Amino acid sequence: MNRRSFLRTSTAAAFPYVAPATVLGANDRIEVGFVGLGGRAKWLIQREDFGDARITAVADCWLPRCAEAAKLHPQGDKWGKYADYREMFDQAKLDAVFVETTTHARVLIMIQALQAGLDVYGEKPLTLTVEEGRVLTHAVLRYKRVLQTGTQQRSMPINIYASNLVASGKIGKIEKVIVCNFIGPERWKPQPAQPMPEGLNWDQWCNQTELRPYHTLLHRRWARWWDYDGGGLSWGVSGWGAHSLDQVQAALGTSQTGPVEVIPEEPGPKCKVTLRYASGTLVKLEQEIIKDHQQLGAIFEGTKGRIQIVRGDFTADPPELKKGAPDITVEGPGENVFHIRDFFQCMRSRQRPNADVEIGHRSNTVCHLVNICRELGRKLRWDPKAEKFIGDAEADQMLSRPRRKGYELPKIA
Repeated sequence: MNRRSFLRTSTAAAFPYVAPATVLGANDRIEVGFVGLGGRAKWLIQREDFGDARITAVADCWLPRCAEAAKLHPQGDKWGKYADYREMFDQAKLDAVFVETTTHARVLIMIQALQAGLDVYGEKPLTLTVEEGRVLTHAVLRYKRVLQTGTQQRSMPINIYASNLVASGKIGKIEKVIVCNFIGPERWKPQPAQPMPEGLNWDQWCNQTELRPYHTLLHRRWARWWDYDGGGLSWGVSGWGAHSLDQVQAALGTSQTGPVEVIPEEPGPKCKVTLRYASGTLVKLEQEIIKDHQQLGAIFEGTKGRIQIVRGDFTADPPELKKGAPDITVEGPGENVFHIRDFFQCMRSRQRPNADVEIGHRSNTVCHLVNICRELGRKLRWDPKAEKFIGDAEADQMLSRPRRKGYELPKIA
């Protein structure tokens, strides 16, 4: 049995990723595919270092994008190009897939990749609903695969260092955390149909959502709308807000849980929101958005000091806490190298990656809680163990959504 067949069929009993070291030897090249070839995928393909891994196939329900992406890579003319990602899973000899699709399509595709025996790099935000996240987590365990969420600050050495300072009590008990007041999604209003772009499978693009008439604002600005994302615009709750709230979870040491209360501080869909954790720590979405990447983190105020963690750096009071810190991670090409490298290393070791599925699910749940709180306009009590609201059936209904026939989530035994 060759190593790729073994990788697909391994049923190692250890939880959740452990498999024999011979599955992928140090000299075995990792064969990678991409599903979804929008802006983020093109950034990764063109600007990031995949080391000894090799991209060999790509898929997009808008087929012309495959050819566009291939032009960005010196080996792109050799790639397999597919309009249906399921054909790629079935026909291409892959070890892993980067799922860089719209948020509303992502979870089903990731689960089908897991079922095909592939390890998965799932772009953030990982999920559209809380239910999706829990089903995806079960699927990773069931199929014993590795899944890395695309929250790359989890792998930046200086961010890990700063998170550990906060979590280990170097600035005392954390009383308050300040993050941006990230914006939420808007509701789509029906529009007259527009001409369909050539080569686009609109049914597949709509995925779990209603099969609406084609409109370019749906197709090209999908992250703006509730049905497709939780506020995926740059400064949206599940857009860059997913990085910030994940940074909070990492530094508070709450990566396997979440807040216990979600409180709107004023009326309205853009209201400030406070999250209360069981420790008493308050996380406040109150900072004015100034569209600076320095806001892709959080300010941690403790009884003995203050630390602000940003993307690839941090400031500290007292300042001696920075002594011995790793180098700053420069933003731009290469800033994802630690995260992608961690994913590939975990494919070989079968260990949990820095942003594994449970971590990604829990951080995305925080994003969903903010949106649900704003939508209902009232204080919500949350049970992070049961992943249910306490005494609020209406809020519980918003943890999942109806899915269109043919795009239901599979039942994971």
